[in-house]
Amino acid sequence: MDWLNYHHLYYFWVIARTGSITRATQELHLTQPTLSAQLRSLEDSLGEPLFHRNSRNLVLTEIGRIAFQYADEIFALGRDLQQAITGKSGAGLRLQVGVADVLPKLIAQQILLPVYQLKDPVRLICREDRQERLLADLALHELDVVLTDAPLGQTVKVRAFNHLLGESPVALFGSSTLAKRLRKQFPQSVTDAPLLLPTDNTMLRRSVEQWLSDHDLRPHIVGEFEDSALMKSFGSAGIGVFAAPLLMAKAILAQYDCELIGQLDGVVERFYAISVERRIKHPAVAAICQSARESLFSS
Repeated sequence: MDWLNYHHLYYFWVIARTGSITRATQELHLTQPTLSAQLRSLEDSLGEPLFHRNSRNLVLTEIGRIAFQYADEIFALGRDLQQAITGKSGAGLRLQVGVADVLPKLIAQQILLPVYQLKDPVRLICREDRQERLLADLALHELDVVLTDAPLGQTVKVRAFNHLLGESPVALFGSSTLAKRLRKQFPQSVTDAPLLLPTDNTMLRRSVEQWLSDHDLRPHIVGEFEDSALMKSFGSAGIGVFAAPLLMAKAILAQYDCELIGQLDGVVERFYAISVERRIKHPAVAAICQSARESLFSS
């Protein structure tokens, strides 16, 4: 093989990434016979089959997995080249961010705002979903970074890297009526108090439950929420108290008319940027990480 046909390699990469020729035809706007022929041409040039074809789903052969890894790196470098040239030409950068649904939106906003202070214009594209789905998209290079409250675990089979942005102590907040009543003998006053919690797939939920257990406190759990903003809205209505990063205290007071009750000693919430790069190269991702560490979480 003298030259590798990169069009054929790209078609193979899309087929492997999408998991089927049918889905690849929809993405590439090519007919199935055309795409199948291009795939056979690549296999002929390599002298090896890239997929097992004895099942309904296409499964990569050992050679296919090796080819996909190389293709993934090749096209990632191509995107890096486009971003570098786009940034120098002044046409602007695209920043595709995945925001984990458990991350407080006020925190996400403060982390991302510095992209609009860069010299070159940035087009910010935000997607919100569960962390595991966002990490899958990150692995496919459909996202530049994922913002979340939990680091990438060892059991997650995604080649990516955690970048700690910072942390904030956690406190309890509530309506003025509840806050006035519960401040007097805090934290013992939390027993029998109405409590709003995030769902059990969050680090904050686990931390709050551990704090309650350590202090032998048994509040009445009156609601569980995936959406932290909705939980705060119920707190604003006086339904119950809720835990949130102390960093958000001013915003919670202004937006939800809720007051600080007391800090949960020893409880902190950490915030991470997860990227496929060990050393971040994307200028907008580098900017938000630097700003978060030097300004947002510096105190």
